Amino acid sequence: MFDIGWGELFLIGVVALIVVGPKDLPALFRTLGNFTGKARVMARDFQRTLEQAANESGMSEVSKNLRSLDQSINSASDSARRFASQTLGDPAARPGTADTPAKPPAQPEAAPVEVEAVPPKRDATGTEGAGVASAAVDDGARAEGADAETRAS
Repeated sequence: MFDIGWGELFLIGVVALIVVGPKDLPALFRTLGNFTGKARVMARDFQRTLEQAANESGMSEVSKNLRSLDQSINSASDSARRFASQTLGDPAARPGTADTPAKPPAQPEAAPVEVEAVPPKRDATGTEGAGVASAAVDDGARAEGADAETRAS
């Protein structure tokens, strides 16, 4: 309680012997012992009174109910964790968890496009008209656009 060791008790005894004197020292220790005993009895009575008041007001039942509720919550959360780990497997091994970022799905490579140049068309006068370039795509579709030669000149 006071954390007094044997060395401190010896020092207190020597000081008391010097201050009080050897004649009155046993009476002082007797009085000090009686006072300490009465203080302990009063503290024990106070503690019993508080415990009795708590029992009468139902605090002990509330405390027991809270403990049982806490145990129920803990067992339910443990069951939920077990179910999740069994159902979903190890969360660290799944992609997209906080520990391992998800890899984006692989996208198919674009098919190569073949472009073939079409010679410019000549009109009835023999002059070059607006040429049309065609592009052959893998799916067979044709795209029309402006002639590359016309743009270059």
